[in-house]
Amino acid sequence: MSTTTARPSLASFWHDLPRAGKFLLSTVIIDFIGTGLVIPFSVVYLHEVRQFDLQHVGFLLAIPAVIGMLVVGPAGVVIDRIGARAVVVTAISIQIVANVVMAFATTELRAAVAGVLLGFSGGVIWPAVNTLVATIIPSRLRQRYFGLNFTLLNLGIGIGGALGGLVVDVHRPGTFVAIFLIDAATYLAPLAILLGPLRHVSGRVAAPVHDDPGTPVAPAVTYRALLRDRALLPILVLTFVGSFVGYGQLNTGLPAFGRAQAQISTQTLGLAFAANTLVIVVLQLFVLQRIEGRRRTRVVAVMGGIWALAFLALGASGLVPGSLAAALLFGACLAIFGLGETFYQPTVPAMINDLAPDHLRGRYNALMSMSWQSASVVGPVVAGVLVGRGWSTAYIVMLVGGCMVVAWLAWSSERQLPPHVNGIRVTEPVAGESEEQLSV
Repeated sequence: MSTTTARPSLASFWHDLPRAGKFLLSTVIIDFIGTGLVIPFSVVYLHEVRQFDLQHVGFLLAIPAVIGMLVVGPAGVVIDRIGARAVVVTAISIQIVANVVMAFATTELRAAVAGVLLGFSGGVIWPAVNTLVATIIPSRLRQRYFGLNFTLLNLGIGIGGALGGLVVDVHRPGTFVAIFLIDAATYLAPLAILLGPLRHVSGRVAAPVHDDPGTPVAPAVTYRALLRDRALLPILVLTFVGSFVGYGQLNTGLPAFGRAQAQISTQTLGLAFAANTLVIVVLQLFVLQRIEGRRRTRVVAVMGGIWALAFLALGASGLVPGSLAAALLFGACLAIFGLGETFYQPTVPAMINDLAPDHLRGRYNALMSMSWQSASVVGPVVAGVLVGRGWSTAYIVMLVGGCMVVAWLAWSSERQLPPHVNGIRVTEPVAGESEEQLSV
C-alpha cells in the first residue's frame, strides 16, 4: 500500500459530486439563515425577554440534548430499516412545529415543550442526514463534502446572525418572535427538495445476504456489540469531549459569559457569531485542501490547541467588562473557535462513515450523535451553574483543560484506527496494476 500527497482540486470535487449530492447542498444556506437568526439569541430570548432565571435557562436549553440522547438510539435502527430520507423528512416537519412553539414560549412550560420537540428532531435528523450523505457520496469525496456543507451551513448562519443582531431588541419581544417564525419557514426549502427531486433516494442499504443456504442467519446487531469495536470507541470518546468543551458551550456558555462577565451588547454578540462564520467561510476550503490525505487524528489534535487559544481570549474579555477591548476579545474568541471548526467538522463525520459498514451506517451515526448529545446535556447545565454563579475563572480553566484532553485523545487513538478511516489515502491504480494488488 502506498500513499500520495497529491490533492484533488475543488473543481474536480464538484464535477465528481453525484446529482443528488448537489441537490442536498442547494438549500443549506437558506435553511441555516433561519438557524443563524436564533442560535446567538436563545439565551438572551429566554433570560432577558421571557425573564426566566439564568440557571433555569441552562436546564431548558439542555432539554433538547436530553431528548435527543433518548431518541437517537432507536433512530439509528429506524434509519437502517426504512431509510434515511423518510426519517429526515419527519424530523424537519417536527422542527418547524418546534420553532413555532418556541416563538410563543411565554412560560417555562412552553419553552420546555419546544425543547422536547427540538430534541426529538435534533436527535433524529443528524444521524439521518449523515447517513443519507454517506449513501449518496462515495468515500473519497466525503471529507470534502462535509467540509463544503459546513462552509455553506456557516455562511447561512453568519448571514442570519448578522441580520439578527441588527433586528432583535430585548425591549421589543416581537422581534424575537419573528426570528423563530422565520427559522421555521426556512425548513420548507430542504423539505421541498426531499419530497421532490430526491423523493426516490431512500438512503437505505440492505444487509449483505449469504449465497450459501447453509450459512446461519447472523443475529441482530446491537449497540453493545458495536461498542466493542476498538476502532469506533476512541472516536466516540473524542466526540464526547469535543462536544462538551466546544459545541456544548458555543450556543449557551459563550453567549452567557459574554453578557454576564464581559458585558457585551446583543449587537456585539451577533457580530461575534458573524466573525465566527466569516472565518469558516473564508478558510474552510483552504483548510480542506491542506488536510486532504493527512491523518485526521492529528488534524483534530491541532484543533484542540486552536480552541484552547479561543477560550483564553474569552477569559481575557471578562477582565475588561463593558469595554471595547472586551468586545474585540469576545469577537476574537469566536473567530479563533471558527478556525478550529474548519479542522474538526470535515474529519470526525468522515471517520465515522468510513468506518461504518453500509447497512449499519445509521447506527454508527446514531452513536456519534449520542456522544454529541450526551455531552450537550452536561455542557449547558455546567455553563449555567458556573457562569450564573460568577465562577468565571473555573469556567475558563475547565474549557482550556478540556481542549488539551481533546488533543491527547486524538494522538492516543491514532494507532487504533485503520489507515483509510484516519484519512490516509491509497494511490490510484496505475497501468498494469490492479486495485486488488494495491489493497494487499
